[in-house]
Amino acid sequence: MANIGHGKKFEVAKAKLLQSAIKLFLEKGYLSTKITDITGLAKVDSNAVARVFGDKETLVSELVSHVLSTQFEMASELVNGKSEDPLFLYITETVLQLYMSESSEHMREMYNMSYTFESSKTIIYETITGKLEKILKDYLPAYDSKDFYELEIASGGIMRSFITVPCDRYFTMKRKVDKYLEYILLLFRVPSDKAEQIKEFVLQFDYESLVDQVVQRIINRFDKNN
Repeated sequence: MANIGHGKKFEVAKAKLLQSAIKLFLEKGYLSTKITDITGLAKVDSNAVARVFGDKETLVSELVSHVLSTQFEMASELVNGKSEDPLFLYITETVLQLYMSESSEHMREMYNMSYTFESSKTIIYETITGKLEKILKDYLPAYDSKDFYELEIASGGIMRSFITVPCDRYFTMKRKVDKYLEYILLLFRVPSDKAEQIKEFVLQFDYESLVDQVVQRIINRFDKNN
């Protein structure tokens, strides 16, 4: 196995570790994946995770930022040419995340972990707070940055709750999405006529067929450094 130095070798090792981690988390689950599993698949020194990230939790935090970026990229492509309203993009991305988390129990576990660890929660809250402030400033003109941060804590709680509870014969995927849209748009104080437009818009996409594309795109993000 290769030793890690600095510069290019460091970046290559980092990319290999992230790519190996996402593959193993989806195959075995986060809790069942050992650090040695990750370094073994990445073909790097067994202490590489400690040297590059510090620990497994920090590795997840880095991975979360890539997952969020990929989800927004895919949502942007879906919305491009159809709407200029950033709220349509944001809601499309969150519905895509619901479908991602429902695609497998290992995926659900990974999302749950990202909302559990302090470091990854911080990335989520800080990333989305900035987006919410830009997206909702016209709907909530009296809000400042602190208000949008607190709003993201609330909306993140809604998302995590819907991710955690799996679908069943009664709580179908359709019902999960419908209720999520109802509650999140109510929280954002979107006028009812606009809320109906958003619901109609985001439900036009075949999210189930997009899940595999998003996963593969996440994995492929790291190929350029290998």
